[in-house]
Parts: sequence; structure tokens; C-alpha cells
Amino acid sequence: MLTILFDGIAYGMLLFVLASGLAVTLGLMNFANLAHGAFAMAGGYLTVVLSNRFGVPFLLCLPLAFIVPALIGAAIELSIFRRLYGRSHLEQVLLTIGLVFMAVAAIDYIFGAQQQFLQLPAFLKERIEIGGVGIGVYRLFIIVICGLLTLALQWILTRTRFGSRLRAAVDDPRVASGLGINVNRIFLTTFAFGCGLAGLGGALGADIIGLDPTFPLKFMIYFLIVVAVGGTTTVTGPLLASLLLGVADVAGKYYVPKMGAFMIYGVMIAVLAIRPQGLFARAGAKV
Repeated sequence: MLTILFDGIAYGMLLFVLASGLAVTLGLMNFANLAHGAFAMAGGYLTVVLSNRFGVPFLLCLPLAFIVPALIGAAIELSIFRRLYGRSHLEQVLLTIGLVFMAVAAIDYIFGAQQQFLQLPAFLKERIEIGGVGIGVYRLFIIVICGLLTLALQWILTRTRFGSRLRAAVDDPRVASGLGINVNRIFLTTFAFGCGLAGLGGALGADIIGLDPTFPLKFMIYFLIVVAVGGTTTVTGPLLASLLLGVADVAGKYYVPKMGAFMIYGVMIAVLAIRPQGLFARAGAKV
């Protein structure tokens, strides 16, 4: 039981890192970026190629998996997405879903349709026992890394000048510009950071959740569920939603394998039936 709980927490923390960038762009910037999974896939494939083919140490691949998708996201924000701020969510969805299919086709053409396998360092493949509970070192590593990222993200958004400027830029861009805030730079930095988090999540999750060209399509619904269940006005909401969904998914697949991934949808339906605005969203908040 404790092993299942631990694996569920590790999976939930991974879901949070994968989905937190979408929570930021959708919740704070009010931009529906369904191409979020493509940046996660980019981080995953970059890590697999660097680690497996070029022998780059896995731990060195992780910062690169953040930086490269962040740079790609910044370039796309400057050239394409910036034109869609203030447009309807339908227009944003149509464009970003088109980018997803383009990314899927490009990866399938370059790497083929087969699943990619990541060669982890030997020390991350080990298992340890704590209180008689077998714990995988890699899952413990994911929990620690994702926990630190969560604290850093919460601190940036709530305790720094950048976070206050971001909230001001989203609430009223014209007034924020009049106060001397560079709204375009704030949005660019935020979007790039969200894409970087997605890339890092894709790198960390390559060994656990798999990696193939259909990754953005398979996990798009998971990202949206995390944001919908957790709400988009805080970081705490998506975090607790990710943990809840991660534990429910792992426990459901273990105890009721015939139901497969239905448990995660059952939890979503139950939560949204009680709180349609999400766990921690304020009533009337834009989701």
C-alpha cells in the first residue's frame, strides 16, 4: 500500500511539472496553449538523443531539457503566439492544436513511430528500503526535484517583483505599460519558462510514462485535467490536483486493472461536480 502511495506521489509530482507551465499560461496569461505537450516531447527526445547516442550524462541533460524548449517557446511566442493575445480561446486552440500535429509528424519522420527508451544511470535504477517499504531511487529523485521546482515556482509568482509585475500585466496591460512595466518582455519570459518546465517534465518522465511521437496527444488530456481540477489562480491547486490524480491513477491500475486509466477521469468528474471552478479557484475566476 505504501509503495503504491509513493509511486502515485512520484507520478503526481511529474504530472505537476508537466502541467504547471500550462497552468501558468492559461491561468495567469489566459492563453490556451494546447501545444504544451509538444515542448514536453522536445525535452524528452532531446534527453534521449543526448544521453543514448552521444553519452551526455543524464544529470547534465536535465538543464538542457529546460533551456532548449524554453528557447524554442520564446521564438514561437515572438513570431506566432504574441499575435493571438486577446483573441478568442477558439482561435488559440485551433492554432496550437495545429502545431501539435506538426510536431507529431516531424518527430515521426525523424525518429520513427517506435517508443524511445532512456538509459538511466545505474545509481538511479537502484531500490532502497525505508521502514520496510521498497522505494525506487529514480522516483525519489523525481519527488525531490519536482518538490524543489514547486517551491521555486510558488516563490517566484508570489514573493518576487516579477510575479507582481506579471499579475499586473495580465490584469490590465495598458495600465501596466503606463507604469513602466514591459508587458511584452514579461509575457515572453513567462511563456518561455512554462515551455522550459514542460521540457524538463518530458525529460524526467521519459523513463516512466514513455516517449513516442504521439506523446503530446496522449497526455494533452492529462494536462487539461490537472488545470481544470486544480484551478488556475494558484500553484497550490494544480499541485494538489496532480497528487490526487497521480495516486488515483496508480492505485486504480493496481487494484482495478480492468478499469485502466478510468480512475483519473472518475476523480475529475467527482471533483468538478462539487467544485466546477476547481479545487482552489475563486468562484467566478476565469478558467
